[in-house]
Amino acid sequence: METDHAPRRAIVTAGDSGIGRATAVALATAGMDVALTWHSDREGAEQTAEEVRTHGARAIVAQLDVADIPACGDVVDALVAELGGLDVFVNNAGAGTSTPFLDLPLDDWRRVLDTDLTGAFVCLQRAARAMVSAGNGGRLISVTSVHAHQPMVGSSAYDAAKHGLDGLMKNLALELGAFGIGAVSVAPGEIATPMTGQTDSDPHGEDRPGIPLGRPGDAREVAALIAFLASPPAAYISGASVVIDGGMLQMGPQAGASIESHDWRTV
Repeated sequence: METDHAPRRAIVTAGDSGIGRATAVALATAGMDVALTWHSDREGAEQTAEEVRTHGARAIVAQLDVADIPACGDVVDALVAELGGLDVFVNNAGAGTSTPFLDLPLDDWRRVLDTDLTGAFVCLQRAARAMVSAGNGGRLISVTSVHAHQPMVGSSAYDAAKHGLDGLMKNLALELGAFGIGAVSVAPGEIATPMTGQTDSDPHGEDRPGIPLGRPGDAREVAALIAFLASPPAAYISGASVVIDGGMLQMGPQAGASIESHDWRTV
């Protein structure tokens, strides 16, 4: 196996907490310098950076609002320049809303689509251009969701955005493969993070009867998967959506047969 192109420089968006923080640390452990971004929690990002540095890696911190289009792409360009190049780009920033479709304001729809899809497009494009220009290949990894595969009541904007992002990553695999650039989606289920209201909680102590493994996931489990997908042994994986959900998606007919009330119809 060739190792002369082992990745050395990575960008992780929304690296201030949750999956982003765990991913930045996992990539640093794998020997990469990491630029990580934050939207509103600079202190959290700085804490991540300090942890990255304990692994002997360089850490760069920058503010990024993915919904600020197209300015978000300029932030990516600046980080690539400061890193001295780019081997791995992890598109992790996201937003959602829990609102019934009939009540969803257009502004909320636009905010979620701008953050999860259009802003992601801009950032991924800038990252890909840098990789193509350098000529050393690279890896584009987007954190999507199980809801890129199956919808959820109250999440029409989120579902649409994540379906679109998954489709975009498949297209990137087709178009960028000739440049040695792989594109992969990582689709988590319920993960114990601030986004799910489980900041710093141990998922192993949570009971989830509707998930075959019986608990939420740990952000470090998702980060380990991303670190593997960014590594040389995973270089032939492209165009795939890798689900990490404790078996949740397999519960469709089983859950449908077990539900005994109509409570699921409302948010």
